[in-house]
Amino acid sequence: MKKKLLLTLFVIGSITHNYAQQLDYFPERNEQWKEKSAKAYKINKERLTEAVSFAKSNEYTGSRDLRRAILKGFEREPFHEILGPTKKRGGPAGMILKDGYIIAKWGDTKRVDMTFSVTKSFLSTMAGVAYDQQLIASINDKVETYIWDGTFDGEHNSKITWEHLLQQNSDWSGQLWGGKDWADRPPRKGGLDEWKYRKLNEPGTVMEYNDVRVNVLAYSLTHVWRKPLPQVLKDEIMDPIGASTTWRWHGYKDAWTEIDGVHMKSVTGGGHSGAGLFISAEDMARFGLLFLNNGVWNKKRLLSSTWIEKAIQPSKPNVNYGYMWWLNKKGKRHWNGLSEKIYYAAGFGGNFIIIDKERDLVIVTRWLEPSKIGAFMQKVNDAF
Repeated sequence: MKKKLLLTLFVIGSITHNYAQQLDYFPERNEQWKEKSAKAYKINKERLTEAVSFAKSNEYTGSRDLRRAILKGFEREPFHEILGPTKKRGGPAGMILKDGYIIAKWGDTKRVDMTFSVTKSFLSTMAGVAYDQQLIASINDKVETYIWDGTFDGEHNSKITWEHLLQQNSDWSGQLWGGKDWADRPPRKGGLDEWKYRKLNEPGTVMEYNDVRVNVLAYSLTHVWRKPLPQVLKDEIMDPIGASTTWRWHGYKDAWTEIDGVHMKSVTGGGHSGAGLFISAEDMARFGLLFLNNGVWNKKRLLSSTWIEKAIQPSKPNVNYGYMWWLNKKGKRHWNGLSEKIYYAAGFGGNFIIIDKERDLVIVTRWLEPSKIGAFMQKVNDAF
């Protein structure tokens, strides 16, 4: 009987360890981030150095004037314009954490830069905290039951659920803050009439990367929280993880809404037309460390492991996409030879937050040529 009890406790302990792994180091706010040598983890120092050199020598080829880079990158879109703030960027920078400790870093990791669609993973986390706090009862609820101001009216839009918005397969139809859904990343073929009057896809069936629809999610969450999302992010996540006071989350110039008689800005989920999250590599790394540790920061749970599990489940239309996190499953965006458990936030210009649970790694890159990320990750992997 005693042996059975001990075995049961061992199994429960093992499950608990896997379910909510606890790292032993979380940097305090403003402290000098602790480092450990590659040798301490039996990591090949030469190969790790080679990976860092690769990141430094493969800088994103777009202009460091990000206003110019944005206009050039999206020049084929009709009516595209800058609607929110931009900022000239720095050079390549990044960090590699093992068990929370820095084992490699390069560039200016404290510099605040635009982070583009990495913002989407922060946005989906705002939905996660709302879900944890039961502000959203079910992720499969139709959004029109929460947002009844006309945003989700109509035969098509009324079918859209929170999950559809999070997985970018809603095919929401309309315009918001000067952006038209059909004009955002239109098909390579066709013209205005074909794009405007196309047949809409049933929600949940086709993934389309579209910032207008992402901004509809941000708008909807603002009304659910009844306060600006930057304030929610600060209170619920960034302050508890000891982030700096330098990050900012911007919206478009005319993206104002009124809630409870208060005039507040609705932010964007990226920098497609300017705006989005402006943040340092170190604050990005803290956010990644929270996810590596299953939503727990220094023994305090900030985000449920239930939500994280949902967020990194492949969506039906795209095996490589969850709730605004990219997944390294075997699909069109698979990094060959690397764990399928890896997931990551990705943004224009080579901004990444990568979570590797199998190796207990968080990897942040800034301004790495996007086509080189797979090769970079392979070089990091080769060091182990």
